Amino acid sequence: MTAAPRADLPDTAPHVLVVDDDRRLRELLARYLTDQGFRVTVAASAAEARARAQSVVFDAMVLDVMMPGENGFDYARSVRETSRVPILMLTARSNPNDRVMGLEIGADDYLPKPFEPRELTLRLNNIIKRSVGPREAAEAVTFGPFAFRIDRGELRRDDALIRITEREREILTILAAAGGANVEREQLAGPGGAAAERTVDVQINRLRRKTEVDPANPVFLQTVRGVGYRLAVD
Repeated sequence: MTAAPRADLPDTAPHVLVVDDDRRLRELLARYLTDQGFRVTVAASAAEARARAQSVVFDAMVLDVMMPGENGFDYARSVRETSRVPILMLTARSNPNDRVMGLEIGADDYLPKPFEPRELTLRLNNIIKRSVGPREAAEAVTFGPFAFRIDRGELRRDDALIRITEREREILTILAAAGGANVEREQLAGPGGAAAERTVDVQINRLRRKTEVDPANPVFLQTVRGVGYRLAVD
């Protein structure tokens, strides 16, 4: 089973496998992570997860420890025999030995239940970024008919230079450098707190008017609910 995809999610959006025997939690996580810009596949057991992983290469796994039959520790151990896919383990246990065991097996992070969904999102993004490793800085990114030169701060449509303000240039530079990953609103705002964050929304709307056919339904400058924005680079 795969969560219903959002229409604005590109094929390059991170694909996460959520493995938990609690149906209600699976459904909640699938809905929440989909809203945060992830493609999501769910499984109710280690056996079902193994079957899913045979036909799909996932960018990360969210794996519950306490499952009937083959538990999360055992499944993570078997995954690590052949794969380095990032694994975030979930557990209702408070025993620190469980966290140590998970990390020794090769899990990348560990989150005790109950947890804040936003923390789950941040931890997932972090382990996915670490798995990719440092990337060589690109001089330019393209999105649709547009090209943005990061080194020069120039936005062009085909050969035509599009005028942007210095603040718009700063925001576009941060989004372009992220290479399509989600960028938190706080990072785009810089110092200044809530007031600065509100100005980010204004600047994004202005950039959308310069780059989107329909600014109310953006294709390139996408909102990531509860997080911030992402630039859907080619």
